[in-house]
Amino acid sequence: MRINKLTSIIASVILLAGCTKGTLQSIDTIIIGEVIYSGASETPFSGVIGIDKGNIVFVQKHLPTDIKAKKTINAQDFIIAPGFIDPHTHACNDFKGGLTNLNANYLTQGVSTVFCNVDGGGDVNVAGTLQDYQQQGIGTNVGLYVGHGSVRKAVMGRVNRAPSNSELEQMRELVKEAMNAGALGLSTGLYYVPGNYATTEEVIELAKVAAEHGGVYDSHIRDESSYSIGLIGAIEEVITIGEEARLPVHIAHIKALGTDVWGESEQVIKLIDNARARGIKVSADQYPWRASGTSVAGSLVPREVLAGSKEEYLARLQDASQWPTIRTAMLENLRRRGGADSLLISDPTRPDICGKTLAQIAEDWQLDAIDAAKKIIISGNARVASFNMSEDDIKAYMQAPWVMTSSDGSPGHPRKYASFPKKYHEYVYQKKWLNLAEFIHKSSTLTAETFGLTNRGKLVVGNVADIVIFDKEKFAANADYLNPEKLSSGVQWMLINGQLAIDNGKVLNVLAGQTIRQNQSLR
Repeated sequence: MRINKLTSIIASVILLAGCTKGTLQSIDTIIIGEVIYSGASETPFSGVIGIDKGNIVFVQKHLPTDIKAKKTINAQDFIIAPGFIDPHTHACNDFKGGLTNLNANYLTQGVSTVFCNVDGGGDVNVAGTLQDYQQQGIGTNVGLYVGHGSVRKAVMGRVNRAPSNSELEQMRELVKEAMNAGALGLSTGLYYVPGNYATTEEVIELAKVAAEHGGVYDSHIRDESSYSIGLIGAIEEVITIGEEARLPVHIAHIKALGTDVWGESEQVIKLIDNARARGIKVSADQYPWRASGTSVAGSLVPREVLAGSKEEYLARLQDASQWPTIRTAMLENLRRRGGADSLLISDPTRPDICGKTLAQIAEDWQLDAIDAAKKIIISGNARVASFNMSEDDIKAYMQAPWVMTSSDGSPGHPRKYASFPKKYHEYVYQKKWLNLAEFIHKSSTLTAETFGLTNRGKLVVGNVADIVIFDKEKFAANADYLNPEKLSSGVQWMLINGQLAIDNGKVLNVLAGQTIRQNQSLR
């Protein structure tokens, strides 16, 4: 695959170099525009971009006189930028198992590449999954992590204990197989079951395997609040893993969750800046919403209660002898998140309660909030939007130079459909926390550089032609917490690997995405 790409680039360069007077050479696409952000510079310029066989073959001020194109896009004063790269998504849930999906909710955000198997999840068979995606066709590019939680479940199930030496070796082998297949690195969900049951030492041992293959460590950290080791302790754990395993570490959807830790963003940023000064590669991503997305059980039920199968943890909830202790812990977790008014049911599969807060549901059912939550969990659980972040912390993280844009897109939350335009419209266009160049950099170039996508993230000759063209006045979110599945507006053209995926604002029925493998296009 790498050789074929290189051959294509060389052929295109020879095509241009060999132009002679009087001979028109044909390429696939020309883009003409007044506001081009290449990603290589903060300053936009006017000019033309030539694309042939999926790659950028020229970027210059004026159109060559001896070049013609099969298609010309006149972008006028629309913004031309590298396609956005989302390093933390659950998008693959929409096209796994042979499901053909355009990934239109990401295309209309200007996103050309998504990373999956985050939070320690996903199929451990990375080779087979990537092959399936390539064969069935995908609307965007996709890269996969190998999930620590999935590896642990494959070897040990959901038990709350340390692995034996034999089990740890089996986990190492699964991580090694995934890395050899092209996984981006190891992801963990140390807040979730079963990742929560792993010690730091266990994670370091598996991260070392990813490091040996040039991978990264990505983590939904153990505590974003004050549940266990605290936000500061969880950040220190990530840094320790990077230092001990000797690999770049990345903090997923960085935040300060709940009133107990509001304001700690300042200390977190200092910790990370100091680690980076010591040579540890630390980065983070952030979605631009004040509410996180989880489930009622995920937000309130203690981790130890969730051990084992669904039947086992539901039995614990309904065990009269255990319930008083569980109830007390759930009440404390509800306090951390800001109370019953802060949890909005946003699950489209639960129309009976969707659009109501836990407080409203409790009032309707004439129960207290914890008993109402228990009833929801037992009846099938439900996704919630949890309003638990302060604007000051959001701003501090957003402006940190090592924080990039992400969505953490999951059902029942508008971040799946609207994170990149939300960040642009509210925090660039309206509040001006970032300027346009910073937004583009944090949404494309920074992500490509952080994860070693050496041929994406910049509009330069030889790079893959992943390009978004959007209207600076109309690029905005339409989804909200009660209507989370509305496509965003404002992307006029979108090219994925040189193919048009959006043309004049219309999503085309084109599966132009490619699978990204760490051993082919990273590091």
